[in-house]
Amino acid sequence: MRRISIRYLTEGALIAALYVALTWLSSLVGLSSGAIQFRLSEALCVLAAFTPAAIPGLAIGCALANLLTGSLPLDILFGSLATLLGALVCWLTRRFGRLWAPVPNILSNTVIVPLVLMFVYQLEGGFFLLALGVFIGEFVCGGLLGLAVHATCARFSHRLFPQK
Repeated sequence: MRRISIRYLTEGALIAALYVALTWLSSLVGLSSGAIQFRLSEALCVLAAFTPAAIPGLAIGCALANLLTGSLPLDILFGSLATLLGALVCWLTRRFGRLWAPVPNILSNTVIVPLVLMFVYQLEGGFFLLALGVFIGEFVCGGLLGLAVHATCARFSHRLFPQK
């Protein structure tokens, strides 16, 4: 049985806390839910390219953020699964390069979140229109801001995520 280190738990918890805080900040101005979402927290999803602790950290952070911002239970479940899937694929494909890092999360959210919006919140517009709205928010926050986070972490990764 593999032991989980204090460092792993701390990294995951910090990432979860940052995700919650940034989602809360986005929700204060009404940008964290709906057909077009601009969650600043999505920029953190590229952290999965640096540490496996980001995988549970992002998923737990997303679940807590959705819970605290008043999402419905199925949104909490499937939104968190979308983030978990994106983070897992990001970690598994981390060697593909910096430009690839935000792609798994953008894709998983662009496919899963519109379905949640349609079936859980009964939003009109059809899958492709809702997917376009989600994609725009993910591209800006998860993609553009995510690349800035990735570049910063890459520059300081030897200090932020030292190897054993």
